[in-house]
Amino acid sequence: MNDRAVALLEQYEIEVLRTRKGRGAILCDTQQGCLIFKEYTGREEQLRLQEQVLKHLEACGNISAERLLATREGALSVTDRDGVRYILKTWWEGRECNIRDREECMEAMGLLARLHGDLEFRPVFPETEDEPAPKIERYLPSRDYEKHNRELKRARKFLKQRSQKTWFEIRLAAVLDSFLEEAVKVSNEWKALEEETVAAQDAEANVTFCHGDYQYHNILRQDRDFFLVNFEKCQADGPVRDLYHILRKLLEKSEWDRSLGIGLLESYEKVRPLTLTEKRDLYYRLSYPEKLWKIVNFYYNSGKAWIPEKNQEKLEHLLEQETARKRFLRIMEP
Repeated sequence: MNDRAVALLEQYEIEVLRTRKGRGAILCDTQQGCLIFKEYTGREEQLRLQEQVLKHLEACGNISAERLLATREGALSVTDRDGVRYILKTWWEGRECNIRDREECMEAMGLLARLHGDLEFRPVFPETEDEPAPKIERYLPSRDYEKHNRELKRARKFLKQRSQKTWFEIRLAAVLDSFLEEAVKVSNEWKALEEETVAAQDAEANVTFCHGDYQYHNILRQDRDFFLVNFEKCQADGPVRDLYHILRKLLEKSEWDRSLGIGLLESYEKVRPLTLTEKRDLYYRLSYPEKLWKIVNFYYNSGKAWIPEKNQEKLEHLLEQETARKRFLRIMEP
């Protein structure tokens, strides 16, 4: 960020005492405490939704989370002369959640359950001629995974037609059929579950939201307290989206340790028990070979002339973990 960006802070009702560089942002020491000023590339509708979610959490008073600050004119973002947009939020001087600390991870799961207990409400947006209310649609993960499946099929076809293969491509081609078969099976069963869930929903009921990117980078710790940040991906989706995201990350880091996985789920359910439908949803999300798709996606959309060594290491690590992953999934079968 440059001095022109810092000058945009004059549009806010704050007194900036000093600024310093953060991770891709500017930290501002003010009379209101520490604030963070960062670029924003999302839609205005999403920003308005984020504001509603954060205001609701603040009103509930159970979770310490960031707040969006508006300008003197009431705008949620400011734009420099190059068209780059920025947002200003509250910030906490703390460290990221330690994923190597088992007890801290358990606490983070309980925190997530409390968050989900508060994120069921119906937003109210002031509607004007210039700003119609954002349209809230339930996210359906099966659409993304059907798209993933098509990408896996294109990559498989490409590999079969490729005459000169690298070691990575030989290894990938050897396992892709079995992973794709699993992906298609999971997607079909998952879609049927989604259709049942959507059909049973009450159109007048409250909307359930999720953080959208619940991971250790966005869980800040100071002494014994937590502070949640980066709600830019919050959306209308079930709690399982967040639960799956953090659970898969932690299980991959622990080589799919079953005792850790069971402990993490128990920590969540002590606060907010999962319904049978949510348990099935979580099972399907964990069953889908998303890590393999990410490796294939990176490979297929790159130049393919040079395969990064890191990508080769990720594939080998994935294959080494596969037995442990399948063992963990067996204890979760609905």
